[in-house]
Amino acid sequence: MDALLNSEALIALLTLTSLELVLGIDNVIFIAILCGRLPEQKRDRARTIGLMLTVVSRAILILAVSWVTSLKQNLIHIGAFSISGKDFLLILAGLFLVFKATREIHHKLELTARGSTTPPPLTTLTVVLGQILLLDVVLSFDSVITAVGMTEGLPHPFPVMITAIILSVAGMLVFSKAIVLFIERNPTIKILALSFLMLIGVLLVAEGFGHHIPKGYIYFAMSFSFFVEMLQLWALKPAKHQSVESEY
Repeated sequence: MDALLNSEALIALLTLTSLELVLGIDNVIFIAILCGRLPEQKRDRARTIGLMLTVVSRAILILAVSWVTSLKQNLIHIGAFSISGKDFLLILAGLFLVFKATREIHHKLELTARGSTTPPPLTTLTVVLGQILLLDVVLSFDSVITAVGMTEGLPHPFPVMITAIILSVAGMLVFSKAIVLFIERNPTIKILALSFLMLIGVLLVAEGFGHHIPKGYIYFAMSFSFFVEMLQLWALKPAKHQSVESEY
């Protein structure tokens, strides 16, 4: 506890917690999409366990930070082209996100084109948690490396990093249910969320091949698109009310 009771550690804790919350947006969206494939009575449980797995995976990677750092060493080196262990994992995670988002968008649009109200095929809790854990581990690499860099120079960095992760995941847990319900109730927002996941997947693949794209641009594009969509939903509300009144 003494490791957190000084101004330098508190500033690092607040900064790192805020950053972890921002970086955790893709986790929350991914969990929301996957939970939609579960029976309704299992969705809250899957969401809670999925976020708890985020804490566990990041805590383990922080404790094994030397191994995480070793993943930066090249596995494949051909001329000017090289791929490290971290790059390889980023490429796999990116391709998985692109595949998953494309599949969900295709399924959603296919049902809309047919005018079908058939719910998506259900899956099992184990399958969902396995996919969440897989993505959590890969997305945690950048988070852990960032945390190590931000706490460098502190006498006791590990308590600060672990506390920041716990606080950020607690924040995600508070808002995640509202996000899940909002996405499920608004089909256009669900398509937008899936597009975000596809964009993040492309970003991970690009980073895996050595093309660094500042995440600020990505999050700005996501925020702007979400803002425009919210304006669209707000503008359509009066039209919906008028159509209901005209029926009477």
